[in-house]
Amino acid sequence: MEAPFPVILGPTASGKTRLAVQVARELGGEIISADSRQVYRNMDIGTGKDLNEYAVDGQQIPYHLIDIAEAGMQYNVNDFQQDFSLAFKRIEDAGHIPIVCGGTGFYIYALLKGHAYSAIPVSDALRETLENMSQEDLLQRFNSCHTSYHKLADTSTRKRLIRAIEISEFLTNNPQQNVVFERSALSEHAIIFGLNPTVEVRRQRITTRLHQRLNNGLIEEVEDLLKTLTPAQLIYYGLEYKYVTQYLTGELGLEEMKVKLETEIHRFAKRQMTFFRKMEKDGLPISWLPDDWNDNQKTDFVTGRYLEFKASKSKS
Repeated sequence: MEAPFPVILGPTASGKTRLAVQVARELGGEIISADSRQVYRNMDIGTGKDLNEYAVDGQQIPYHLIDIAEAGMQYNVNDFQQDFSLAFKRIEDAGHIPIVCGGTGFYIYALLKGHAYSAIPVSDALRETLENMSQEDLLQRFNSCHTSYHKLADTSTRKRLIRAIEISEFLTNNPQQNVVFERSALSEHAIIFGLNPTVEVRRQRITTRLHQRLNNGLIEEVEDLLKTLTPAQLIYYGLEYKYVTQYLTGELGLEEMKVKLETEIHRFAKRQMTFFRKMEKDGLPISWLPDDWNDNQKTDFVTGRYLEFKASKSKS
């Protein structure tokens, strides 16, 4: 994989998919999703797949790594890297441009920087202990481990925080393990663009979108999933699936569920931005697009900068 490719990232409700589709149409590209939950089938509304956005002016833009795993599975960053490589090659072989689009910063980071920690084994006993701990206690436990992994960890969701503790404690207890975080050559071939609406705009978009999803079948989607999955399995996927499940099992009232869910989505978007800023500090520059630009301005900027980047790579 040596062809230059654009990456479009941003927090939830920032308009990533809409921009990526427009760019794909202009460049003759195909989109590779970098979203840790959109890989699951039958988890559509809660993960915000918005598959109708992949059609523009009657043209269907191909997409990859969406609906590739069964709900109930635990897809991870190692799976993503392997599936990404296959999708990237298929797109290149077709003579098209891969366009990475998503909000799972850790997946994008691992893709561009390399990731060696996925080989660390899962500890069921540790996870059983951690599941009963509060978010604050989990953070305290994670921060008590001082390893090379600490500054690289993604703790943006409870699921990832638990995995971060698992990795950190393994490294603490097995110092002889030479786990190295290696730089990936892919970072040299990627040009990264970011969408970052103002906090006020982002909050309004999140609120509006959540109400739309609740009115358009989110609760019914979770009800259907609970016919084949346990509440614990669904809660694993966090955010929408956690709080709607707690509502359906009687743990939360309807209004309480709505308030808690909206609050947590706002917090999640903030954590996403924190992780993207960390990516920049770690040597992955991001070109942030002004939010007051219209769709055409954003599309023209991304396509223009990408073509310049591609031309510079062909000369080097």
